[in-house]
This record gives sequence, C-alpha cells and structure tokens, in this order.
Amino acid sequence: MPAEKSDWVIGKILAQQVRARGDQSFIQFEDEAPYSYAAFDAMCNRVGNAFADIGVAFGEPVAVMLNNRLECLWTWIGLSRMGGVHIGINTAYKGAFLTHVLTNTKARMGVVEREFLPWLADIEDTAPDLRTVYVPGDPIAPGDIPDFKHIEVRHFDELLQGSPDEIDVEVTYRDTGMIMFTSGTTGPSKGVLMPHGHLYLFGHGMESHMGITEKDRYYICMPLFHAQGILMQFYATLIAGGSAVLAKQFRATTWIDDVRKYDATLTNLLGVMNDFVLSQPAKPTDRDNKLRMISAVPVTDDTLEVLRTRFDVPKFNELFGMTECNIPVIRPFDAPDEASCSGKVWDEYFDVIIADPDTDEELPIGEVGEILVRPKESFCFMQGYNGMPDRTVDTWRNLWFHSGDAGRMDERGFVWYIDRIKDTIRRRGENISSYEVEAVLLEHPAVEEAAAVAVKADEGGEDEVLACLILKQGAEPPAPETILDFCTPRMPYFAVPRYIEYLTEIPKTPSQKIQKNKLRDRGLGDTVWDREKAGYKVRR
Repeated sequence: MPAEKSDWVIGKILAQQVRARGDQSFIQFEDEAPYSYAAFDAMCNRVGNAFADIGVAFGEPVAVMLNNRLECLWTWIGLSRMGGVHIGINTAYKGAFLTHVLTNTKARMGVVEREFLPWLADIEDTAPDLRTVYVPGDPIAPGDIPDFKHIEVRHFDELLQGSPDEIDVEVTYRDTGMIMFTSGTTGPSKGVLMPHGHLYLFGHGMESHMGITEKDRYYICMPLFHAQGILMQFYATLIAGGSAVLAKQFRATTWIDDVRKYDATLTNLLGVMNDFVLSQPAKPTDRDNKLRMISAVPVTDDTLEVLRTRFDVPKFNELFGMTECNIPVIRPFDAPDEASCSGKVWDEYFDVIIADPDTDEELPIGEVGEILVRPKESFCFMQGYNGMPDRTVDTWRNLWFHSGDAGRMDERGFVWYIDRIKDTIRRRGENISSYEVEAVLLEHPAVEEAAAVAVKADEGGEDEVLACLILKQGAEPPAPETILDFCTPRMPYFAVPRYIEYLTEIPKTPSQKIQKNKLRDRGLGDTVWDREKAGYKVRR
C-alpha cells in the first residue's frame, strides 16, 4: 500500500511499479505476447500524450466502448495521466441506452469497437456532441464503416503515435478518473462520478483481503466496463505488482482450461457464472490448476462445496460492493469461508449499518434492513451522479448512502446479504434499469402502459425480466415474438424480457405510481408467455 494518500492515482501507481519491476512481465491479452511493466507504461503514455495533442482537456470525458482488449487499459491510464475522464460503456448498449450515456456526459470523443459502429450510426442524430471516434483492430478500408453524418472515424493506431515520454500533469486522488453508469428504477441510468481515490480503494480492497502478491497471476475474464474487471482485478494486480491475463470474454466451456493454461492463481466468478461453470462436463484435469483463491459472489453452501472439491480451490472470497460505494464489506483473508456471508465491514475506510428502510434508524444485531454506507476517507466514494443532483441528494439522505439492498449484521460485525429492496433487476451479472426497459416498450405502437419487474423462473434462481403490458384501446394483442423483435435492436440483449403478459390493469397507488411489488408477488401465472419455452432466441 502506498505510504501517502497523494499516491492513490492509477498513473502514479503504475510509475512506482515501473521503477520497481520495469522488465517484469505484467499483462498479456489471451495468447499474445506479454507486456512488461515498462512496455505497458510506454503504451499508456503514448495514448495519453496523443489525447493531449488533439486537445482533450483536463476533466474532459471520453467515451470508451470496447471489448476486453489492452487498448481499453491504455486508454484509461493514458487519459488518467493527462487528466481526462474514462467513460466505460457497456458493450451491449444500443438505442436509447447508448444515447443517454453520450448525452449525459456530452462526450465529443470516443474509442469504439468496430462492430459497434452501426449502433452508433443508428443514434447519431440524438448524440450531437460526439464528433470523433477511434477504432482499434485491423486497418480501416472503404466500406468498413457506416456513413456517418457528423462523426469522424479514425484508427486507434494514430493514438499510438504519441510520445512514450512521461506526462507532466498533476492529477490527484480528488480528481474524477472515471464515470460508470449504473441502472435506475424511476429514471435513466446514473453516471457515477468516481474520483481516483475511490478507484484506488477498489483495487486495494481486493489486494489486501485476498492477500495478492507479486507471485500471483490473475485471470481476468469479466468486462472492463465493470468495476469487477478493471478495478477489482486489473487494478488490484497492479497495486500488488503481480501479473494478469486478459481474456476477451468469459467462456464457461474453456474457463478451467484457460485458468490452467495461463497458470492463474486468482480469478473471479459473479452470479450465474458459477452455474455456467459447474454445468460443464467434469473432466479428470479439473483439479490440475494453480488456483489458490476465487472471488465468487454470491455462493450457496452447495455451490461453494462443489467448486472447492471439483477444482481443488482452497480458499474463497465474498464481498458486498457497488459502483457508488466501493467495497465496504469484504471477507478478511484469514476468515473462514461462509457461503452467502459478504464479509466484515472494512472499518478502516467505511461505516456500515443495517437500518430500517423507512426511518434510516439502525436496527438491532441480527435484524434484516437496508445496508447503509458512508466513507471515512475523503474522495474515496462516489462524488455524485453526473448531471443528476436530485438523485444524488435522494441517495444520500440523512448523510448515509442508501444501497437499496437488504442485509443483516451478526454479532461479529459480519454482513449477510439478503436481497434487493429497490426495483432494480439483476440478470446475468448486469443491473437492468426497469425504467429504461419500460421506455422502449412504450415506444411500441400497440402499448399503452408498461411495467418491467424482476421474477424468478426457479426457486433460488436469478432474476428474469417480466414485461406487463396494457394495450391501446382497440389494438389487437400482438404476438409476443413481435414485441421482442421490437425490443432487440433498441436495448441490450440482457435486458430483453423473457416473459410477456398482457393485462387489463396494472396496480397503482393513489398517486398513480406502479405497485411493482404486487406484480412481483403475483409470480408467473398461466397467462404469462415464456420466450425460452417458445424457443425464441434473442440476437446480440
């Protein structure tokens, strides 16, 4: 851990490691040749200097919509070193979801994967600020890109022509380093303003509680637009002086084979990823690996035991964290593995209480309530929601950050996560904004009212999206497949409803707010259409 808080900036951390470990192998992308700390550092400087040369200002946001690739990390650290702000965009965003991110941040420049350019062209008219995007990969040939009206497409290699020299700009832990978008329920997704101190603690939390050292090798298969991939795995590796292998994406079919091939000692699994891994046929080589710990969130007793015995993993880590509030609860390295226990309050940096969600008053030990958090260190927490002061104030009422999650605390100070309190839907490791799903559904010409809620297909299973629809007067009920055909090009694949139900009335309060708890409690009746049973496949 750096001695001074002034060093809690990604560019400074990398510079320290370059001085200590210059030629040591640091990171590789899949089977490509690894980069040493020094070589990786030079690439970050090239990109940062190039951004400065083309006029990116201190504090200016740059939209980054990339698959897992080293260019994403070079862009983040390069921007950080010259004071720019990295906007990590979910690579499934399209339509109004993508428009909202770009208009909220007013980004005029971006780094975008070639395959996502058609989605950008579709919403170009609604994102007037965006003017230039850089595309990594193969050289750009005529006909490779859509016909944009005002967006200029350039190749990422131009950014690599920048100087590899150090960037002489003072960036502090107080400055914003990233904006990540997290789902809303009564409004659009919220852009979380994340200062460098906040980013650092994500990595330090994992490094300290998982006991990461320079001998560890992290297998990173989670997306870099999420805190799990870029902060809790990559940044933790950097802080510890270890090495990492970056995969393009999670592949359940080859997960353990890749762990073995790359000699990984650490990796993370989130939510349904556990089930996907365990659903693969067992092989005699499953226990032939070097894993010493997996951060698996959440796990049941059965899942923990099967992962432990099948893959011969001696230790597991669980935690409770959010983009907004960091990792205030995490299992100490020497604590016993307890399935579904998020860990202990990281009281060096955070206060955590379990409170009555109606009064915000702390509840007695053992009672279930809302998890409330506040920081003990300045600039080590979100600084608000970008352009949404009212949402910031509401979330911070009574001087506590309201997580919207239910939990209980035991007499040891360990927190047990129970479930969500808010209407947010979580599926396949993604938080889904019910508001944004409903906004797309309401654009359908036959739909008068819409409510999207979380339901479970199986006891103990993950959330699935149920769309409850009231049709316009006189409209013939469309085939459910046509509703999904309408949704697919307008929202991320993971947000497309699994279930459709036509209703004549949606329950509301006297103030006309939809009572989603009543819709959830109804469950899945005989009138609900299930796309999986119908054999409907959602296109990505």
